[in-house]
Amino acid sequence: MQMIGLIGGMSWESTAVYYRRINEQVRVRLGGLHSADVVMRSVDFAGIVGLQQADAWDEATVVLAAIGRDLQDAGAKCLLICTNTMHKLADSIQRAVDVPILHIVDVTAEALRAAGVRRPLLLATRYTMEQDFYLSRLRERHGIDAIVPTDADRTTVHDVIFQELCQGIVRNESRQRYLDIVARGQAAGADSVILGCTEIGLLIGPQHIELPTFDSTLLHADAAVEFALGRDDAPRARAA
Repeated sequence: MQMIGLIGGMSWESTAVYYRRINEQVRVRLGGLHSADVVMRSVDFAGIVGLQQADAWDEATVVLAAIGRDLQDAGAKCLLICTNTMHKLADSIQRAVDVPILHIVDVTAEALRAAGVRRPLLLATRYTMEQDFYLSRLRERHGIDAIVPTDADRTTVHDVIFQELCQGIVRNESRQRYLDIVARGQAAGADSVILGCTEIGLLIGPQHIELPTFDSTLLHADAAVEFALGRDDAPRARAA
């Protein structure tokens, strides 16, 4: 088993899901008392959010690249950035380390393609829905033409993530608001849904949605297990 490196804390609510899912899947695969070989650095999310809000992405890259090198030095053989939004920096961080970064967009796209869907509704932070790093990677590398909610609905999705889910708050009324947004996305032509923020699975999942639904957190964690247990072709970042 190879050691998995987690760049976490963005937020810790979803990083906890990563840790549990990775260990659960190792136990399923190997049985008994087996668990994953994991090294994790969990950041103070408030500082990262401040950099996001200040559009200080270069400074955020320096922070996460240093963490990636530390995890590599600790023995990690692959790295996961445990957040969709900060994959905006994945190519730059990949250039700073020697071990592969398993890229959440590529992992998610692989699942979409296997399911035969091509026009998902992307639910995520404003950064992920409105900046092009995520949508263009889906489109250009994988032939997947994702759509995003309207501006008002993007505000709702983003605010629920930061004001509720990242703070451990799960409200039924927010779940219904998300499901209404999904319904509008389906009416606009979506054939599936990407839970493209690592906290959204705390609120909604396939059990709530008629369309095929892809939880990027669980897919990403499962890809790490595949890598750790010997599959060396899991999707990863490539330096631009």
